Amino acid sequence: MDSRQLRYFIAVYEQRNLSRAADQANVAQSALSHHISNLEAEFATALFERKPRGMEPTAAAERLYEHARIILRAMAAAEREIKEGRTNIAGEISIGMANSGVKAIGVPLMKAVLAKYPNLKLSLTESLSGATLMHLMASEVDLALVYNPPSEKELFAEPVLEEQMFCVGTARLVGSRKTPITFDEVTRLPLMTLVHGLSSRALLDDPVLLKRLEANAILHLNSITGMTGALVAGLGCAVATKLFAQEQLEAGRLVAREVIEPKLTRTLYLCRLRNRPMTYAMEEMRRLMLALIADRVGQGAWQATLLI
Repeated sequence: MDSRQLRYFIAVYEQRNLSRAADQANVAQSALSHHISNLEAEFATALFERKPRGMEPTAAAERLYEHARIILRAMAAAEREIKEGRTNIAGEISIGMANSGVKAIGVPLMKAVLAKYPNLKLSLTESLSGATLMHLMASEVDLALVYNPPSEKELFAEPVLEEQMFCVGTARLVGSRKTPITFDEVTRLPLMTLVHGLSSRALLDDPVLLKRLEANAILHLNSITGMTGALVAGLGCAVATKLFAQEQLEAGRLVAREVIEPKLTRTLYLCRLRNRPMTYAMEEMRRLMLALIADRVGQGAWQATLLI
């Protein structure tokens, strides 16, 4: 098995048709068919079911496809790094961030890349923390800012900062006072929570307290826009950071009260996969992201405690 065979395999897998795959791979259809047959002989299993209208991937092909994408991407990254070296940060870099990360450093990051690294193509993906983690685990992003990721042996997670959580809602629901509110009092309010998927601990460091919040929630949303709108409309309140509802808090549409007994926090991590080699571009983006985060916290634009 070599990289050429993997590229041919990916073409057939994605096109589901030998003729279209041959056009995509710029190779004769007979040669493409020959390479697929050799792969099947090497693995001693069928990768496709030959049907009148095309090629249907088998379970083995589904598994091989995921590995092939990672292998070819790693090989391309290695080739770029060796040829270009550290002095020329170039190629492609994909970064995933939870909403708070994009809100705090998204624009400064894009500005810095455009100004300092003209040969680097940045792809920035924003999603809820759990979805961001899923993008990383699927090798769809190279680096990810994620809240409280699970302990996975294939995941390298570097703690970056700790944020304090507040009870956020309209003054009618949470009160106009800026005095703290106890956790027990919060659980008696009409709560709304965001659905975080794979990273269910994205909201709070303490999973026991998180379960109490989720159990009492009247709405579970999978939308930042929907959550913000529901908060302003007074449909419920939420446990969130001040950064999450910054614009609405500054405009006076929402109120944020500190939660005590206990104090609620969540931790942000910079994550990458252990089986993915660190490229010069990844190292530089890691350094840049940490510097931007430290700057935002230092300026008070991101109310958090640095852990780096």
